Amino acid sequence: MASVVTVPVLMYHHIRPGAGMIAATPEHFADQLDWLARHGYTTLGADAFARHLREGGAPRRSVLITFDDGYLDNWVYAAPVLRRYGMKAVVFVVTGWIGDGPPRPFMGQGRPLPEAPEHRECERRIADGRADEVMLRWSEIEALRAEGLIEFHSHTHTHTRWDQTEPAGKNARMADELAQSRASLARRLGEASPHLCWPQGYFDADYVDIAQRAGFRYLYTTQAFGRNLPGADPLHIYRFAVRDTTGASVGRRIQVAAHPLIGPVFNRWKRWKRGLRL
Repeated sequence: MASVVTVPVLMYHHIRPGAGMIAATPEHFADQLDWLARHGYTTLGADAFARHLREGGAPRRSVLITFDDGYLDNWVYAAPVLRRYGMKAVVFVVTGWIGDGPPRPFMGQGRPLPEAPEHRECERRIADGRADEVMLRWSEIEALRAEGLIEFHSHTHTHTRWDQTEPAGKNARMADELAQSRASLARRLGEASPHLCWPQGYFDADYVDIAQRAGFRYLYTTQAFGRNLPGADPLHIYRFAVRDTTGASVGRRIQVAAHPLIGPVFNRWKRWKRGLRL
C-alpha cells in the first residue's frame, strides 16, 4: 500500500575511474543502476518525491538518486550511465563554483575525456580558484536539465561551514548564501526550487528557520538512519551514502531501508551503535 512505502534516498558525489573518496567507478554505478532496473525500481524526481512525503502514492519500489556539489564527473561519467538506463537523478549544486564555457566531452562520444580528479584534489583546485577544472558548467547543467535527465537544486552558494569559520555571524551568512544560490538558479535556469541540501550535512534550528524563510520546504540531510514515509518531516530528509560497490550490495541496503519491519529495527540498531538517540 502507498501509505507504507518508504523511499530510500541515495547520496553520491563522484563517478570516476579509480573511485576513491566518496566516489564510485562508472562500472559499479552501472551495476547499481542495472540492479535497480532488473528489480523494477522507479527513480523519482524531486517533485514526485515531495508529493510522496505530502500524500504518498509513490510506486512501491522507488528511490531518489542524489549527487552533491555538482562535479564535472557527473557530466562526464554519471550522466551517460543514467541515460543508458533511462533513470533520473538530482544534483544539489554549489552555485558559486559553477562557471561558463562550452560543454565538454563525455563518456561514449569517442573523444578524449577531461580529467576527473579524486575528491581531495577537487577541493584543492576549488580553493585555488580553479573550480572550472573540476565542476560542472552552466552549459552542461542547462543541457542535462533540458534533456530531462537530471534536475538541479540548491547546495548553497559557497558550501561554507559558517558555524566553524564565523560562528557569531553564521545565521546572517547562511541567509546570504541561500539568497545568492536561489538568485543564481533563477537567473540561469528560470526558477529556484524549494529543495535544499545542507553543506557537509550541518544544520541547526536557526538554519532550518532561515531556509524556510528563504522559500525552501524540503531539506536534505546526510543522516542515514530514518524513513522517508508519507507524512514524514520534509525538513529532515534521510539519505544514505552509496559506496564503490556492486549493485547487489547497494540493493540489499535499499531493501533494508524500505522494509516496513526490518528497516526501523535496523535504523534503531545503527543509531544505538553510533551513540545517537531517537
